[in-house]
Amino acid sequence: MKVLVADELSPEGLEILRSTPELSVEVKLGLAPSALKAIAGQYDVLAVRSATRVTAEVLENPGRLKLIGRAGVGVDNIDVEAATRKGVVVMNTPGGNSVAVAELTMGLMLTLLRQLVPAISSTRSGRWEKKRFAGGHELFRKTVGLVGFGSVGQIVAQRCIAFGTTVIAYDPHPAEASRRLGVQIVQLEELFRRADIVSLHVPLMDNTRNLVSRSLLGRMRKGSYLVNCARGGIVDEAALADALRDGTLAGAAMDVFATEPVPPDHPLLSLESFLATPHLGASTEEGQLACASQLAEQLVEYARTGHVRHALNAPGR
Repeated sequence: MKVLVADELSPEGLEILRSTPELSVEVKLGLAPSALKAIAGQYDVLAVRSATRVTAEVLENPGRLKLIGRAGVGVDNIDVEAATRKGVVVMNTPGGNSVAVAELTMGLMLTLLRQLVPAISSTRSGRWEKKRFAGGHELFRKTVGLVGFGSVGQIVAQRCIAFGTTVIAYDPHPAEASRRLGVQIVQLEELFRRADIVSLHVPLMDNTRNLVSRSLLGRMRKGSYLVNCARGGIVDEAALADALRDGTLAGAAMDVFATEPVPPDHPLLSLESFLATPHLGASTEEGQLACASQLAEQLVEYARTGHVRHALNAPGR
């Protein structure tokens, strides 16, 4: 079974694939869409992370391609509908990088509340502005609203509860974990109205694009915060910039944007109350190792038994 690895995987993951006699592995990084389209049909399996875009055009003539494996949970870089039409299974690796994303979320929450970025910058420049930054806030006794209560949302909830917060969540299909953790499931508008901090943990789909709209932002209590380590495109970024400028929100932090890399003239980047990181959520050594190893093990299982774990579609070919 021929496998094309189109994005960087950890050495440990590659070693699992290369040591499997049933697999023949080739690594070709940085392929342009036209180049990927030209060769994808020569392989049985395509392994990617988030950089490679597997579009409908790439899948137009799938050839022998039967499976696309995503090392990670988000598949907005893969046209799953096109894959389904062409009979190509799409699988991901849920949970592999959940802790990494959850920990970045917590870090950004605390950084916003304590004004750490401007305080560090000020101190490094030789100033000692203790009074200026003395008005930070504690996470303790705040209400944290989680939009999405899947793997990452549940880990964030556990850590927020350890900080002494009240956690509420919105999820159309709430997990049993909400009862076990004591997390109240509420409607989306109620969550935005009640929460001191809203954190997003949903995939980017048609029904979540610009989910955090100008209307929802307007329902947030004055002085509240927004954190997005999920997917770019979930937040109306122009509306968020306005909400920060007019003081509706005290601060916001985003690791993901509708357009990446972020244009240098993006209106959010000029606001001191806004923090940005370059899509680092899953980018820990531990998270990347877990995702690559999990994907490799799933591909080995597929090669040996034909069983697909964590399939996201049901192809008709």
